[in-house]
Amino acid sequence: MQLYQRDAIAAVVGIDHAAMSAIEAGFAALGRGEAVQPPILSMSMEEFNSEVDVKTAHIKGWERYAIKVSTGSFDNPSRGLPSLNGLMMVFSAETGLVEAVLFDEGYLTMVRTALAGAIAAKHLSREDSRRVAVIGAGEQAHRQVEALRLVRNIDILDIWARRSESAEAYANDMREQGLEVHMHDSVHAACDQADIIVTATPSREPLLHARDLPEGVHVTAMGSDSPDKRELDESVLTRADAFVCDTRAQSENNGELKAFAGREVPFKIHELGRVIADGQKLRLSEATITVCDLTGTGVQDTAIAGFALSRLAGD
Repeated sequence: MQLYQRDAIAAVVGIDHAAMSAIEAGFAALGRGEAVQPPILSMSMEEFNSEVDVKTAHIKGWERYAIKVSTGSFDNPSRGLPSLNGLMMVFSAETGLVEAVLFDEGYLTMVRTALAGAIAAKHLSREDSRRVAVIGAGEQAHRQVEALRLVRNIDILDIWARRSESAEAYANDMREQGLEVHMHDSVHAACDQADIIVTATPSREPLLHARDLPEGVHVTAMGSDSPDKRELDESVLTRADAFVCDTRAQSENNGELKAFAGREVPFKIHELGRVIADGQKLRLSEATITVCDLTGTGVQDTAIAGFALSRLAGD
């Protein structure tokens, strides 16, 4: 068994086309029914403002699978510690032996989450998309734009965030990466001219409404990953011409389909893996509005862990 630390992992795995291809292959296998993916194990510890999630999946024909433990301790910034942490354990699917522990401290989760957003945009946004609005200013706000630039020629960024100082720091970072950046005092203003909208917040109440959606926009919502979080108003989902999620079950429990709890969903639900595997074309015109709800899946973790270990081991 090998133990790898974050620095070694980050040296060989980044937000690039090779890693994106590994994640996309995982989604496609899920869409073809070639993956075993149990429900997420989640536990909240309210007195410590912390939580832990455990995710895993086996992809048929893949020699390895991963079990990912992801922790969130949201008072940590005041302690000078990161709010997110975790590790991935990689097992042989045949023998059950532990091949490696990837003590990535949440790095691989960051990478695979960012790349999932790029994959969603690749299959659902207009090919000429160049202007992205980001709601939020945390790490994923940075990384989602970095990943988007793998699949679209993004050169204009619009920002809205609750904390102006965070938005300003984010804007400065993005300007240094060559983007034209605009800050806004409302979600509506930030989204007014967007080709792609990314919501990347821990919000517990909807931030984006149908009135904020310009014609032809694609929305990737990736902040709602637990039962108490929501970013999209119900009107966004009903306004969309195509609604896509990573898995319906997770979206209903952790993601944006919670809005319809106890009611029949009044539109067709597509899953991203099936869209990829079948080559579905959900964008029927320049005016089509698409929405993708990403809650994070075990196949993403198995895919990125296997990719990382192959790089680390020199396979």
